[in-house]
Amino acid sequence: MSAGQIAALIAAGAFVVLVVLLAIVLFKLGRTLDEATIAIRKAHENTDPLLIGANQTITHVNTQLERVDGITANAQAVSGNVSALSSVFTATLGGPLVKTAALSYGLSKAIKARRKKAEAKAARPAKKRGRK
Repeated sequence: MSAGQIAALIAAGAFVVLVVLLAIVLFKLGRTLDEATIAIRKAHENTDPLLIGANQTITHVNTQLERVDGITANAQAVSGNVSALSSVFTATLGGPLVKTAALSYGLSKAIKARRKKAEAKAARPAKKRGRK
């Protein structure tokens, strides 16, 4: 055997080792792809119940939101009615009520002032008035 033939045998052996290593890697990659395919298939099978549950949940939430919208509209109507009632009360009874309160305050002040004056007059000693 010549040196060229020995080199060719070594190169052929290295090539066989390389092919075997690549075959092992490709075999493992094939198994990994098979497992990934199985996992994707299982995930796809399990998404249908999840999506059905999500649809039911969204439908339920939409129903509740419609109820809340109705409650909000009613609360807005009630607050509008209360505001209108308040302004009617202020317009009809507010003016006379304020005038009545002012009159009663003024009368009580006047009565207190008269009583004070009468008490002060009664407390003073009486002066004798003589004729000259």
